[in-house]
Amino acid sequence: MDTADPTVSVADDVALTKARSRDADTLADISERAFHSDVECGAPGPGGPPGYDQPEWQRKTMRGAEYYKILAGGRIVGGCIVFRKDTRAYEVGRIFVDPDVQSRGIGAAAFEQLWRLYPLVKRWTLGTPSWNRRTRHFYPEVGFTEIGEDAHGGVLFERVTSASR
Repeated sequence: MDTADPTVSVADDVALTKARSRDADTLADISERAFHSDVECGAPGPGGPPGYDQPEWQRKTMRGAEYYKILAGGRIVGGCIVFRKDTRAYEVGRIFVDPDVQSRGIGAAAFEQLWRLYPLVKRWTLGTPSWNRRTRHFYPEVGFTEIGEDAHGGVLFERVTSASR
């Protein structure tokens, strides 16, 4: 993907498709770069959630959760991991976008795709570190509301829908 013009939106060309084992190396690399870029948004240093930079963790998660690769222009530019919590309640366990293409509408378009893939979900939840200014600004833009803190001082969000009955 051409990253020369950061003002170009690629949101219309975004797709979510199931991640496969062969995608694990690419997803681990993008995840590592995405989470390391959080130092620009308040992170105390480079790092990320468990397994964020490990291909084997990516493969294992693909077997136990709904793991999607985010495509833009046919290239993998991020990932999204979804867990079923209850009949019509799901959690976004992780979402990340390559820092080279952030701020182009890809994350918002990925969430729009997610809503279409799960039209019957009534409640979505996710969490983010309290220091992360970028995600705390972004999640309300895609319909989430801050609802409290988790046991580790992170911020919890939810999105309640009027899903079809």
